[in-house]
Amino acid sequence: MIVVERVEELRARCDEARGAGKSVGLVPTMGFFHAGHRSLMGAARQATDFLVVTLFVNPTQFGPNEDLAAYPRDLEGDAAAAEAERVDVLFVPSVDEMYPHGAPRTVVHVAGLTEGLCGAARPVHFDGVTTVVTKLFSIVGPSTAFFGRKDFQQLAVIRRMTADLDLPVDVRGCPLVREPDGVAMSSRNAYLDDDERIAARVLSRALREAGDRVLAGERRSDVIEAGVRDLVAAQPLVALEYVEVRDARTLEPRDALDGEVVLAVAAQVGRARLIDNVVLRVDGSHVEVDLGVPAGERGTRSVP
Repeated sequence: MIVVERVEELRARCDEARGAGKSVGLVPTMGFFHAGHRSLMGAARQATDFLVVTLFVNPTQFGPNEDLAAYPRDLEGDAAAAEAERVDVLFVPSVDEMYPHGAPRTVVHVAGLTEGLCGAARPVHFDGVTTVVTKLFSIVGPSTAFFGRKDFQQLAVIRRMTADLDLPVDVRGCPLVREPDGVAMSSRNAYLDDDERIAARVLSRALREAGDRVLAGERRSDVIEAGVRDLVAAQPLVALEYVEVRDARTLEPRDALDGEVVLAVAAQVGRARLIDNVVLRVDGSHVEVDLGVPAGERGTRSVP
C-alpha cells in the first residue's frame, strides 16, 4: 500500500491504473476506521482492480459548534487497517492540499434532499459533503465509489448529485454494520462512556421493534414513528432529534409504508450525535426488514 498526500500524485497513479486497463474503486472516509469502514474496503476490493481509500476530516461539512477539533483520529491504526484490506493507495491530504485557496467559493448543493432529517440540524453539512465528494471524484476518476447505508441520507444525496451532474461513477450503497450489542458502528461511538453506550442500544432496539410491527401488518407511518419515540423517551440519556419514515429514493415523507422506505432516527447521547435506520420493503403481503449486517444479529427479515 502507498500513502499519498498530494493531489497531483494521486491523480497520476489513478491515470496510470486506468491506462493499464484497471478499474478504479474509491472509498471516501474521515478515518478512525471500524468494521463498517473495512466492509466498504472489502466490497471495493472485490469489485475493482485498483482501490483508493481517502482519509480526510473535511472541515467544510462541520458547523461552527460541531466536533471538528475533537473528531477521533488514528492515522497509524487506520493505515494498518487499510493495508490489511489490501488497499492500493491511502490518500491522506492536508486541509491546505484539498483547499489551497481557502474555503471553496464553488459549492455543490443538492436541493430538496438536504433540507430535512440531518440537514435540518446541520445546515452546512451536506454542501460540504457533496463538494468534497465531487472533488474526490474529479481527482480519482473512479468507476465505482462505495458508501455505507448507515448515512442513508448522505447516500441518497450523493446518488442524486452524481445523476444530476452526469458523473461517470457507479455509487454503491453497502450494508450498515452493527456492533454485537446492536449499536450502529460509528467513529463517534468513541465519545460514549459506559452508561451512554448502554443507553445508545435503545435506538437499534426501537428500530427492530418497528420492523416487527411492520412484519405483523402495520403500515401507518405515524404509528411506526410513535412507537420509536415512546421507546426512546424511556431512556433518559438519549435525546431524540428526529424519527421519520421517508421514501428510500427521494427522501420525501411517506404517510404509509409501500415500496421501499427508510425509517431513520438521530439522537444525541452525551457528546455523540448518533444516526441509525432500518430499510423497509413492502410489496403487498411481502415485507423485508433490513437492519444491516450486525455480528451476532439477524440482518434482513421477510414475510410471508
